[in-house]
Amino acid sequence: MGNLGGLAGLFAGDKQADRIVPPTGFTARLTGFTAAAMAFLTVFALALSLATGRLADRWSAELAKTSTVRISAPDAQLVAQSNAVMKILETTPGIASARLMTEAEQRALLEPWFGSDLPLENLPIPSLIEVVEQEVGPDMDGLRLRLTAEAPGAVLDDHTRWRRPLAAAAARLRLLGLFSMVLILGATAAMITLAAQAALAANRQVIHVLRLIGARDSYIAKAFVRRFTVRATLGACVGMLIGMVGIFALPAAAEEGAFLTGLGFRGWHWLIPLVIPPIAAFVAFWSTRFAATRSLERMT
Repeated sequence: MGNLGGLAGLFAGDKQADRIVPPTGFTARLTGFTAAAMAFLTVFALALSLATGRLADRWSAELAKTSTVRISAPDAQLVAQSNAVMKILETTPGIASARLMTEAEQRALLEPWFGSDLPLENLPIPSLIEVVEQEVGPDMDGLRLRLTAEAPGAVLDDHTRWRRPLAAAAARLRLLGLFSMVLILGATAAMITLAAQAALAANRQVIHVLRLIGARDSYIAKAFVRRFTVRATLGACVGMLIGMVGIFALPAAAEEGAFLTGLGFRGWHWLIPLVIPPIAAFVAFWSTRFAATRSLERMT
């Protein structure tokens, strides 16, 4: 609580102490620009992590309760095996519905890969049966055995090979987004520390005079900490706002599920970037305090 109170008290201002730190110059621009750039990148890292995880979760959920039966057989046996598979599926507990896909639906599935002029009638296209599972799905191993016995050309795909990579991708991308934000915070802390050290070195003579007239190192350090914390906070606010405007200006999510058009925040997620300036202030506070303490100790 004491640290939070001291951090909040920095924004109250001390005109006498503020004169120690030059209000403009290279370090001022560097601190503000660094904080703004890192806040901007953090907004996009958040949006990318949330959008990617959201897309993978949606795809995984859509595949979770569906299965597909593919029937590859000679033309003379295709209809008979399809009917046999339908009867098995209709009598299997855990299956809500089963539907034989039409030629037009199969053509629509193949069009993105082979174009609209694909001559299906000249190709050995297997029959596809779309299966919708109930909340408690069927016994997949038992169902596969029944299908193999009644329809040798039938292959059951429960979409497990699709769901597992999507779930793993969602988890890894969220972890990558978190790791990216940690790297951004680390880079911000390093840049602010260097800027603070440069400012302290540039004001070595002023600090020496202040010591001669009785100023304590804690008073001098507080002046630098306050100035750099305020600069970083303002820069982070600007970068956050620019980033949110950029995210808002992106196209809306397309029905086809295009990844880039789905990049953005949804609902209460728009509130998440608001924590970036306070975090930037916290990082700047401790980075500058560390730099000021070490630099003043070396000047003794």
